[in-house]
Amino acid sequence: MSNNASYLHLASLRVPDTSFNKLTPAAFEKHSGRETARKWKNNVWLIVKGEKVPLSKTAFLKYYNQASKNGNGIHKAHGGRVCHRDEFVRCNRCKKERRFRLRTKEECRIHHDALADVNWKCSDILYDRITCDDDEERASRRVYRGCFRSPTCKGCTSCVCFGCEICRFTDCSCQTCIDFIRNAEA
Repeated sequence: MSNNASYLHLASLRVPDTSFNKLTPAAFEKHSGRETARKWKNNVWLIVKGEKVPLSKTAFLKYYNQASKNGNGIHKAHGGRVCHRDEFVRCNRCKKERRFRLRTKEECRIHHDALADVNWKCSDILYDRITCDDDEERASRRVYRGCFRSPTCKGCTSCVCFGCEICRFTDCSCQTCIDFIRNAEA
């Protein structure tokens, strides 16, 4: 197979053979013989305004939900647990950053609501008794974000989620959740 044939062009998504229709992008990359350490997003190309652009540089990844449909996708970590990287929200009152662990649907919802609230403050955290008087987490500790591949991960496909059934909500009216729910139903 030539190098040019290994790139997935948008038109080649309409493959009549049903065995290819069920391939995830990572499985397609493996099939093409160009397995590059989970960098399939750079090997899948789209034509945007006549230019060949890697999928990673487009907005389409935001709508990729193959992982949540199959149950064996990129967010399944060790032991089958879903992995999302810990995120931080800045308090509107004291300007300190507070950590949010995103391991369960409830934790994801608390973080989601905190991000949406422009007047969010430390005392709004439900699962911890934190006030604005408490010290902010040390900067050296903040680099540890809860990724299973590397504790100091700056964001990889294993821990950064573009949307899944755990962190998107049917009862939320934000555009990101609405887009995800519409895409999941299609």
